[in-house]
Amino acid sequence: MDEKNREDWLDRQLREAAPYIDDDGFTARVLQKLPVARPQRQSLRAVILIGTTLLACALAYVLSDGGRFLAVEIVRLTALPTLWLLVLAVGSGILVMAGGLVAAISKTREVQS
Repeated sequence: MDEKNREDWLDRQLREAAPYIDDDGFTARVLQKLPVARPQRQSLRAVILIGTTLLACALAYVLSDGGRFLAVEIVRLTALPTLWLLVLAVGSGILVMAGGLVAAISKTREVQS
C-alpha cells in the first residue's frame, strides 16, 4: 500500500511540475493541416467473414456425408445411461463456463491496458 501512495504522490508531483507550455497556436495549425480521417468501411470485412463461414459450413456438410454422422451420434447418445448424460451435460457446462471466464478475464486485461 505504501508503494501505491508513493506512485500517487509522484504522479501528482509530475502533473503539477509541468505547466502548460504555450506554443502560440502551433498545435492547432498542425492539426488543421492534417488530412481528414476517412471512415473505414467494415462491411467488406463482414461480407468476407460471413462468406468464409458459409463456405466452411457447406464444405463440412458435404464432407460429412450430408450430416449423417449427427444422426448416428444422436442415436448413440440415446443409448447412454442417464448418469452418463448428466456427467456429459455438467462437463460441457463447465467447459463453456471456463471459456467464458477466460474471455472475460482477457477482455478485462485488454480494457485496463
